[in-house]
Amino acid sequence: MATFNTAGAANPNPNKSLEVNPAPEDSVSSLSFSPNANHLIATSWDNQALCSAWKDDGTTVFSGGCDKLVKMWPLLSGGQPTTFSGHEAPVKELAWIPQMNLLVSGSWDKTLRYWDIRQPQPAHVQQLPERCYALSLSYPLMVVGTADRNIIVYNLQNPQAEFKRIASPLKLQTRCLAAFPDQQGFLVGSIEGRVGVHHVDDSQQAKNFTFKCHREGNEIYSVNSLNFHPVYGTFATAGSDGGFNFWDKDSKQRLKVCYDWSKGAEKHNPSAKTNIFIHSVQEADVKGKPRAGKK
Repeated sequence: MATFNTAGAANPNPNKSLEVNPAPEDSVSSLSFSPNANHLIATSWDNQALCSAWKDDGTTVFSGGCDKLVKMWPLLSGGQPTTFSGHEAPVKELAWIPQMNLLVSGSWDKTLRYWDIRQPQPAHVQQLPERCYALSLSYPLMVVGTADRNIIVYNLQNPQAEFKRIASPLKLQTRCLAAFPDQQGFLVGSIEGRVGVHHVDDSQQAKNFTFKCHREGNEIYSVNSLNFHPVYGTFATAGSDGGFNFWDKDSKQRLKVCYDWSKGAEKHNPSAKTNIFIHSVQEADVKGKPRAGKK
């Protein structure tokens, strides 16, 4: 776990952002901020962890990975982790559901498992049509993306039944998802450098659209991450082109484009150092605004 503050000197980089130390020794597989403290959890390919999630009180972290296990780490006591029975294949996604006091895990074994953290066995096992690739929730909405471009929508007030299943609006493999903060829909990103904006209610389908991003000429890069701003409802995309962009889905426009640390002298260098940076954004970068020419 890394702790950071604004007092430290920023590492020189194109965006003059703050470097988090120590960085993992290999590529980062997930990042997760504490819900109530200045703490950040990173998982990395230098060992078996693929994903992590915080408990809502900020005292506990959960991890899952290639060892097929789900683990609970008590941060305050610094004690040994509690290991749950896990899955039959690597654990790809984790999310804490505070409204249910349950942890949900998604795996390449084609299941979701709900965990009462007082018990070593899952409280419920939900079958998926294929391997879990992505998961996002904004209670009671939970969206799961699997292989073969399936997207399954759940209403967590009835978690044992699928609410809706659709084919991804994107043609290639799902890479990431982000549930709308207002629970009305979700974003889906794929390996083809494209994002889909999709509403759950059939009456809102006219508002659905897709757009291209993270492309340079004929070069097409994966969309690796999607995250909504907690105040303005705009969102960020991060791609394998080394860029991160801010978007307003309501006005259908890009607000800001930035490049990270894969550009420049170290680009395509397999021995390049792994870094985690904290980038401070300005309100103008992330606050939605009307499209030019419209009121």
